[in-house]
Amino acid sequence: MVKPDFENLVERHSAEIFAYVWRMLRDAVDAEDCLQETFLRAFRSYGRVRAGTNYRAWLYKIATNAARSQWKRRTRREAHTTELDPDRQANEVSTADRVEQQVLLAAVARAVEELPAQQRAALIMRKYQELSYADIATALDCTEAAARANVYQAVKKLQARLGVNE
Repeated sequence: MVKPDFENLVERHSAEIFAYVWRMLRDAVDAEDCLQETFLRAFRSYGRVRAGTNYRAWLYKIATNAARSQWKRRTRREAHTTELDPDRQANEVSTADRVEQQVLLAAVARAVEELPAQQRAALIMRKYQELSYADIATALDCTEAAARANVYQAVKKLQARLGVNE
């Protein structure tokens, strides 16, 4: 089997990877940075990837790690901003809340954001990105059973949080 050239991988998967990291991070600028970081990391390791690899799952794994790193950087940055100027941070949160409420279904978005990182990633990959459990397992570096369990637990937590019985 022949490896696709890297440019084709970028063209084929960049839109769906962007959508995935945007759902993880809920910020367009952070998502753009994360997308660039994802493809930079992928480019650096592309020579070590064997032909026949599931490139989509491989990119999701890199994107998941990049999104986690971006999330940690944002959390540290926000903590530092709060220490420097608590009033400024409170105003930014209020503005962000208003914008988020206009763009997203606020209750669902908050509930998804509160999920543990592994469950949130698995849920987004399955329900929004429509990845198979095998691809999710590859991306999250776990078994297929663990991927299923993460999605199941995420759905159960969302149902409980939102008061939905199924």
